[in-house]
Amino acid sequence: MDNFSFLTNTDASVIEELYEKYKNDPTSVDETWRVFFKGFEFAQMQYNGEQDKMVPSEFNVINLINAYRQRGHLFTKTNPVRTRRKYSPTLALENYGLDESQLDEYFQAGNEIGIGKATLRDIVNHLNTTYCNSIGVEYMFIRRTEIVDWLREKMESRRNLPNFSPGKKKEIYEKLNQAVTFEKFIHRKYPGQKRFSLEGGESIIPALNVAIEEGSHNGTEDFVIGMPHRGRLNVLANIMHKPISRIFSEFGGIEYEDEEIMGDVKYHLGQTYKRQTSNDKTVKLTLSPNPSHLEAVDPVVEGLARARIDHIYQGDTQKVLPILMHGDASIAGQGVVYEVLQMSQLEGYKTGGTIHLVVNNQLGFTTNYLDGRSSTYCTDVAKILQSPVFHINADDVEALVYTMQLALEFRHRFNKDVFIDLLGYRKYGHNEGDEPRFTQPLLYKKITRHPDPANIYSEKLSNEKVLTQEEIKSYEKAYTEELEDAYEQSKSIEKAVITSFLGEEWKNIRRATNEDFNHSPHTGVAQKQLEHIGRKLTDVPEDKSFYRKSLKLLKERRKRVDEGNFDWGMAELLAYGSLLEEGFPVRLSGQDSQRGTFSHRHAVITLEDSEEQYVPLNELSDNQSRFEIYNSPLSEYGVMGFEYGYSLTTPYSLTIWEAQFGDFVNGGQIIIDQYLSSAEDKWNVMNDLVLLLPHGYEGQGPEHSSGRMERFLELAADNNLQIVNATTPANFFHVLRRQVYRDFRKPLIIFTPKSLLRHPRCVSGYEDLTTGGFSEVIDDAGADPQQVEKVVLCSGKIYYDLLARKEEINNKNMAIVRVEQLYPLPKNQLMSIVDKYHNAKRWLWVQEEPANMGAWSFMEEHFKEVDLKLVSRPASGSPATGSSKFHQIQQEKILDKTFHQCNCHRLDEECQMVCIGNRWRTFEQTERKEKNKQIKQNQT
Repeated sequence: MDNFSFLTNTDASVIEELYEKYKNDPTSVDETWRVFFKGFEFAQMQYNGEQDKMVPSEFNVINLINAYRQRGHLFTKTNPVRTRRKYSPTLALENYGLDESQLDEYFQAGNEIGIGKATLRDIVNHLNTTYCNSIGVEYMFIRRTEIVDWLREKMESRRNLPNFSPGKKKEIYEKLNQAVTFEKFIHRKYPGQKRFSLEGGESIIPALNVAIEEGSHNGTEDFVIGMPHRGRLNVLANIMHKPISRIFSEFGGIEYEDEEIMGDVKYHLGQTYKRQTSNDKTVKLTLSPNPSHLEAVDPVVEGLARARIDHIYQGDTQKVLPILMHGDASIAGQGVVYEVLQMSQLEGYKTGGTIHLVVNNQLGFTTNYLDGRSSTYCTDVAKILQSPVFHINADDVEALVYTMQLALEFRHRFNKDVFIDLLGYRKYGHNEGDEPRFTQPLLYKKITRHPDPANIYSEKLSNEKVLTQEEIKSYEKAYTEELEDAYEQSKSIEKAVITSFLGEEWKNIRRATNEDFNHSPHTGVAQKQLEHIGRKLTDVPEDKSFYRKSLKLLKERRKRVDEGNFDWGMAELLAYGSLLEEGFPVRLSGQDSQRGTFSHRHAVITLEDSEEQYVPLNELSDNQSRFEIYNSPLSEYGVMGFEYGYSLTTPYSLTIWEAQFGDFVNGGQIIIDQYLSSAEDKWNVMNDLVLLLPHGYEGQGPEHSSGRMERFLELAADNNLQIVNATTPANFFHVLRRQVYRDFRKPLIIFTPKSLLRHPRCVSGYEDLTTGGFSEVIDDAGADPQQVEKVVLCSGKIYYDLLARKEEINNKNMAIVRVEQLYPLPKNQLMSIVDKYHNAKRWLWVQEEPANMGAWSFMEEHFKEVDLKLVSRPASGSPATGSSKFHQIQQEKILDKTFHQCNCHRLDEECQMVCIGNRWRTFEQTERKEKNKQIKQNQT
């Protein structure tokens, strides 16, 4: 049944039944019926219980009111350059059992919208003004009645009509004039150059200005903004107050002052600015840099905001306001938007609500909006959060400013996201050198003739006697002169400067040099301190009931503490505990990270008889720093981006993102490519995020074997990353601590083990944790340099397989050397190995990964000091086999070839292809014979 005509289609007995339910519990019936029964009771009261005097038209008017609330947004005047699509049924009176002859009749239903008993004409006018003018709103789908009632009362009491003072209108016009004049000036001075103009959406600038001013009145001190390239120069100039002369100089393509950075195009850069608001408060504005990958900045901004909430404002979400600007095509098309919204109300990721501002050009590049989405609106994704959505005509700047104020009120009260969809247009093509008439000729005929929003608003203010024509011209003249001065100044600027947009947070962190990677600092911890932390980690309150297996696990860990025999999981917890005691906060998030995918961490212990959780790492001492660990939603792109943003704000803490399996990292590849590996080169932005990527070949198939090491090594250059594949708990312990001990910061990629988590030989003692630091290379302690004829270089789990075979055959002429840090490649330590084993006749690189994956290509290119040969799986399009038996055949073949136990005399790669193939065929034949034999026996 249609919700706009529920009365006429419903049996009276059903209504009575619903009414009884409503009287017992209003929340037990749909919002539509709640509104109806509320009006019904009001009408009863007005008629003193004389129900026979109530006429059906009263109910029809209530039904009409409800239809405006639910569907009024479909019939608004919000599109400045297109005719709106047609929807039926309309809001015409006859669709609700009413007609024009009743327009001057009085109805008690007017009380429902706050205007008292009123004529139908006045009721309709009130509803049209509120819901069908320059502002359309979707909110009746929201399930929380408190929110629905709040929004309805705010909008209907104000009729969604701005009511600004003359002074406020002048302030709005000044910012709008700046936005429009800025774009026209650049278009005139730099014709044809890319700037991704804001023209058609310039009212964004006064709206952002109001967000900052009104936000400061609500106690907000920190505004974190993310946006695409369109309109960024305008925001940089008129909101972020980047020197306009600097912006103009970047149009000239001048060199960068800092020769060590590559830089980026001007419409990708970020900025931080502190400004005084009208109420004499100082607020901080941060505009995050962004790549061309639209919406990639969204999780980064949320992470930046959350880190500030946690570390600067002690959890007060009202102090920080994230603002995300979107394009209509990208908010509908980019999946990361959905990921970020799903995170927004989760304990580990919430930021108190985000203002989403959509600059709706009604097309994407050349794609018509009808081809860009299946949904009615580009903002329909907002409904998953039960967030209100406002649709605004971009020509009506006062409507946008009013809506921004309402959105801020909403966010302040409910700590939820709110969406503003600004319907405008894009005056030129996707960029200023593009011709839009190829694909949208009719639309651009209208756009060409359409006046700019400053022209429209100045005419309105002139008619209202707020501004004279002379005053209007003076605004434009004054700002044009300011731009001309900046233009002249720009001619004398010879070098472009890219300053870190987080310079204040990173002012004491220096840039790394090549020499910094020659050795690692001492990161050992005194045994007494480790024993203290270990006891705290294995003690639990006696008054709480824990699952027996959890208690058994803690008992086993206590034994390790007493004996000084630490496995991977225990060494990791000791690393975190030692940093917490030294004043370094630790944050770890990922899929199943609290327990660990492989049940090895158990950093959070859940009580047996409740959902209460106990976190031993937060019970170490009174003066420790905070440990936070969150099971993330099933997202890589969004969560990794969030943690990247979080780490940007906190260079003196350890921030970690963990993949469930290493190969799942490819879901976050955009963050790795556009931020993690390149941000320092592009934007002069350092970062210290740690990625934990479970990696290792144990026969678990193509999707659970490889962390895609080769992709990170391909990105590695100019010391931009640290890539580690540790083989001992102690080395893992030290590399985690090293990350905050240095006075410079780099992202750290750690390929973590799976089977080694419980390998009997993969353990470390107190001496390993108390002395020294991270070892970039681990030599073969048992090898005699005089006897060694072959040196095997390897990395990761394969070491333990090689060691077992070496001991099995009692090999004395081979040294197995572990390369624990793959990038920056520890050349000094490797050359020491070369010098030590100067008698070696053969040098091998042995890896589990196929020849075209893993570290081989990198080692072949960057370690030419020896004639290095490869032993590995043959090149493959898939990382690993799905057959555990074939996996074992391949693994044995790698060992055979390494120890000269394959007698085929073929070259390494040919041996891998032929011999493994022969073994697999032999295996298949044997399997087939056994299966046929079994079938015959069954038949017999």
